[in-house]
Order: sequence, then structure tokens, then C-alpha cells
Amino acid sequence: MKSRWIGSKGSCGTSRSFWCLALGLTALGAGFGVAQEEAEEPGEADLMEDLAPLVVQASADASAEGLLDPYAGGQVARGGRVGIFGPLDYMSTPFTLTAYTEELIENQQAQSVGDVLLNDPSVRVARGFGNFQQLYMVRGLPIYSDDMTYNGLYGLLPRQYLAAELVERVEVLRGANAFLNGAAPGGSGLGGAVNVLPKRAPNDPLTELTAGIQSGGQLYGALDTARRYQDGRLGVRLNGALRDGDTAVDGESVGLGLLALGLDWRGERLRLSADLGYQNLQRDATQPSITFNPGVPILPAPDASTSIAQPWTYSDEEDFFGVLRGEYDLNDCWTVWAALGAREGDEDNIFANPTVTAANGTTSTYRFDNVREDSIWTGEVGLRGDVNTGPVRHRPSLSFTAYELESRNAFAFSSFAGFAGNLYAPLPVAPPPANAFLGGSLAAPRVTEETRTSSFALADMVSLFDERLILVAGLRYQTIESYSYDYNTGLQTAGYDESELTPVGGILYQVTPKVSTYVNYIEGLTRGDIAPATSGGVPVVNAGQALAPYVTKQFETGVKFDLGCFGGSIGVFQSEKPVAGLNPSGVFEELYDQRYRGLEISAFGEPAEGVRLIGGVSFLDTERGGLDQIGAPEAQLNLVGEWDLPFLEGLTADGRFLYTSSQFADAANTQEVPSWTRVDLGLRYTTLLESGQALTFRARVENVLDDDYWASAGGFPGAGYLTVGAPRTLVFSATCAF
Repeated sequence: MKSRWIGSKGSCGTSRSFWCLALGLTALGAGFGVAQEEAEEPGEADLMEDLAPLVVQASADASAEGLLDPYAGGQVARGGRVGIFGPLDYMSTPFTLTAYTEELIENQQAQSVGDVLLNDPSVRVARGFGNFQQLYMVRGLPIYSDDMTYNGLYGLLPRQYLAAELVERVEVLRGANAFLNGAAPGGSGLGGAVNVLPKRAPNDPLTELTAGIQSGGQLYGALDTARRYQDGRLGVRLNGALRDGDTAVDGESVGLGLLALGLDWRGERLRLSADLGYQNLQRDATQPSITFNPGVPILPAPDASTSIAQPWTYSDEEDFFGVLRGEYDLNDCWTVWAALGAREGDEDNIFANPTVTAANGTTSTYRFDNVREDSIWTGEVGLRGDVNTGPVRHRPSLSFTAYELESRNAFAFSSFAGFAGNLYAPLPVAPPPANAFLGGSLAAPRVTEETRTSSFALADMVSLFDERLILVAGLRYQTIESYSYDYNTGLQTAGYDESELTPVGGILYQVTPKVSTYVNYIEGLTRGDIAPATSGGVPVVNAGQALAPYVTKQFETGVKFDLGCFGGSIGVFQSEKPVAGLNPSGVFEELYDQRYRGLEISAFGEPAEGVRLIGGVSFLDTERGGLDQIGAPEAQLNLVGEWDLPFLEGLTADGRFLYTSSQFADAANTQEVPSWTRVDLGLRYTTLLESGQALTFRARVENVLDDDYWASAGGFPGAGYLTVGAPRTLVFSATCAF
């Protein structure tokens, strides 16, 4: 199958498009090299002689501290961004987080943020409702990909999928976080938060060219280049990538094009950064989501190497995004910061997601077309201090955040009667006309959704006894506004405008230099429901009433350890999430709380020279009226390792083992999805050419045993759709560092 050329609705040969862009990226890299050489001419240097040389600590968020150092082994960092408090070492915060580094991303040949998060024992990757959006289940609760933050700002990243080439680090904070980051505008993030950091120019010049191929014949090329100018004060980093062709799933193809520019300036008191990004993703005949009718048992997963999608289905997404940040030191104790970002996103899709109607695999499928156009503005301003009052250190923070989304949408359905098929014997059919149920114009969609959020936050981090005791407290006042409009007339159909105060409290005590204990209380926050006209056929007394925002309450406690070469944490938590429904008097209101209770154990580092590990296990117990939640496995186990083989310098073996226990796909707990395991293995070899350039070869086999399995269940509240895990996939690449 041919993949459509990036940015074109037509069809075009893969190789010509691929190599044209590859040559263009190479030319850009050469241009950077020339620019650097010109900057080093003696005359140019004379103009800069009044500027002292500067050793740069690369920073994605314009902070003075820069990126936190990698931990032993280089696969994870020593910590990450903790919302309003900024970057913190994991041993100095009463919250749990892991930050995966660019080194790990490159060595695993990760293609997306979802691929990176597979390394986390508390995370599993699922899919959005009715589309191919990546969705991350953390502690049994979803984080939509468009509820990820970009240096702490919501809404700036592509909505359905984020390519790994755009990322310096992927940070996972586990647990509720409404105070730390503000309420996620998409209504998710109750079980955790995902923050990504863009790439920055390092101190040393960088030019890397990568070419690769994977099962199915998909080609890949990338350029990553960076320079620093004016004695290191100005950094420029440019990276681009193209992926085009068939995948390991027969009948499926993917095209991806991206380009990102990162700039940063570091003065004596002023620090600035800017990021511009473009991503275009095109999928053809991607494996659809699959739903089982009530009463139909969950059947074995179909052959993962063959797409059961109709060949006329596709999903196209194009995004432009950018953000400008600044930080200024008022004096030695106080710093102000500000950030402003925007995104324009366009989506065009034709889906056909089957429903299994019988135990022999019979399916019924209808066509669904939709378009979406998003315009988003988001920003923050804040003040952070670092002052001492006697033996007590205070790090107060004050911030204001704002977010605004305007979304244009239209849709079209074919007949809901659908066309027949079979899960194990898929056959192509002619696309049925999508004219049975229409919402707006696909050619000119109207505004159907507006969302605005804003918040004020005030916090203090207090340190006593030479930093051995850390106390955290704060309040955030959050306002959520949401308005819906008719697809055809543009008239408002619903409105929501409510506010809530969310607190935080935490204590961390360093028992020894290598062991800390912590406890925290924090809340999650989502928009409350609007009472419907009827519920289960019963008229609702308070129809149209907007319920107050739902507050999820979480307690967590645990122990962290840092042995220098090996670190980790052990924690237990409990959270309660409100659920609304109809009471006996016919009033729609909050009825009860769903409970999530769990134990998490994680570890990382280099316990022996040349041996690097990331691993952990999470246990989760959910309760909703005596039943388990959809898509909430009781146990997840990860083990990721690397070993520098002693018989050949530069040769490294790596592996990843994933286990996910069974889970339910329906609220009644009658449809059980079997447990699954997956094994990935890889090799890489790095050598120096005679010219001094480093050449790295990477080969990786994912799903070595070629198991067919259901990778996830649900992700959207109340829905239990399933996704098929990827088949055995061979990925090979070569990187030359100039």
C-alpha cells in the first residue's frame, strides 16, 4: 500500500518524497555547520571579546537551574517539573515522578510519547473514543494526549499523537495534580500528568543524521542539529523527521513529517526561550478500535499482522504550534516568569470501528466521517522566591494561568444498521454513503465547542533542619467555562461556568542522606456534568442544572531511596472520584465515590558497571458499587534493561518485559480481557570512523514472540472498546554524528 505524501490529499510514490525531504534536511544541516564556522572567524570573535565565555546549563523552560542531571545510567533524570514549583530532584519532593531522557528515547528508537511511556510500570497506552488518539492510563484513569503539558502549558501539542523526535524528556507525575498544574481542560489527568520538554542546544556542536527502516518497508530519516553562538549565550536547535510507508501490519501505512526549531538566550538576569513546531500525521487503514456487544464474551485477539480496517479509512492531522517563555531575576531572591503559546490544528478522518455481535466473531460496522479545527491560546505569569527567615528556607510561588479553546466540528454517519463482517476474516467493502445522520458541513464546520479555564495559585515550600524536612502547602482557585453549540445552526445548546478552590499539602523527611519518606494530600478537578432531560427514560427534576466541579481526593505516602547508582520509590495511595446519577427523588446529583487504591514500586539506575535497569510493579484495586472499573488491571510489571557486552567494546544488548493482568471491558464485569505479556529485544553498536565521527547502529525487535493480544480496554468513561497490540516488528536505524 502506498502512503499519501505528507501535506497532500493525493497519492504519490514513497521513495521520491522521502529522499527529497532527506536531501532538504541535509542541506539545512550543512547550512548550520557553515554558520557555525563563520561565527568562529577572528573578526567575529573580536566583536564578542567583551562577553565572557559561558558554560550553559541547557534549559527547556528558561529556568536558571537548567535541566536536572541524568541519574546513573542516563535513562532517567534525577527529577522533573513539579507544576508551579518548577524542576525538583525526586528526593526533594513529596510527589512521585519519573523523567525519561533523550538518550533512552533514541536508544529504544521510540516513535511517539506513547512508546516512551511503555517503560513506566504505572502507565499503559490506550486509545481515544472513536479515533486513533493516544491515551495514557495512569493509576486506572486516563490522560488524553491533548491534556499533556508542554513545559507546563496545556493544549499546545498535537491532539492525537506526538512524535518522539520533538522531545528532550518525557516526565510522568503520578497522582492527582489539580493544584500543581491546574485542571486539565480536556477533563482528564485525575490519575497523573505527562509533561514533555522540547530539545535545546547543548554546549557542544551537534549534527546527527539518522536513516532507518522497519517491518513492512517503512522508511525513516531524521536530522538533529544544534549550535551555540555569542560565547554560548544563544542556542539554536533544529530537528526534523520523515516517516513514510507500510508498517508491520499488512494493509496499514503511516506518513509522518515534522520540523521543530528551539531557541534560547541566557543573559546575566534574563533568560528567554522560543519553540516553533510543525507535525503532519497521516494514517491509512490503521487497526480500528473494537467493541463487544453486551452478552458477547471477549474473544481471542485477531491476527495482529493483518489490518481488519477497511482500506478507505484514514486519519489526517496537521498542527502548527509555538510558545515563547521568559524569566527575569529581579534580584538574588525573586524571579518573575511568563509564557505564551498557541496551536492551530486540523483533523480529517473516516473511521469504521467494528462491533462484535456474536461469539463466532461476526461484526457490524458503520462509517463515521468527521473534521475538526482547533485554535488554542494558553499562557501563564508568575513570581517565585527563595528567601531565608532564620533557619527556615521559603520558596514561595504565585502564578496565574489561562487557556482558551475554540473548536470547529462536523460529522457524517452512514446507516447505523451497518455492514456485516467477521473479526477473523476481514473483507473489504465499498464505502457506504455517509448521509444517514449529518452534523454541520464537513467543508465548512461551525464552532461547536468553546472552553476557557483560568486559575490563581499561591504556594510555599518550606525547608528546615538543613533541608531534611520539607513542607509544601498551597491553594489554587480554578474557573472552568465550557460552551456547546449546535452543529447546524451555531446556537448555544449548553453552558458551564463554575469555580473551585483546590488545596495541596505535603511533607518529606530525609531519614538519612539515602532515604526519604513522604506523605501528601492533593486533589483532582474536572468539570461537573449538566443534568440531562432524562436518565434511563426517567424525567430529571433539575434538568439543565450545572453541577459543581468534581473533586477527586487523594492521599499518598511512601519511601524514596537514592544509593548513588540505584534509586527508586515505594508508595501507596488512595483516591476517590465522584460519580453523578439520578437519586430516588429524580434529582441528578453526586451519588457516590469511585475508589482507587494502589501500591507502586519503581527502581532505576546502574547497579553494576555496564548494566542499566528501569523496572517496577504496580498493584491497583478499584471499587465502584462492588465492581471493578473498566480498563483497570490489578497488576502491571515492567523490566527494562541494558548490558554493555564485555567481548566487544561499543556493543550493547537491551530488553524490555511487560506484563499486564486481566481487566474488564464492561461496567457489569461480565466481559474479561485476558492478561498479556510482551518481550522486546535490541542491539546497538557504536564505533568511531577514521574521521572521528561516531556511527551508531540500532536494531530492535518488538513483540519478539509475535503474540496476538488485546493491548487495552476503554479509556473513555463508560466505554470498553478494545485495541489490538502491535505484531512482531523489526526496526533498524543508523545514526552518524558529525
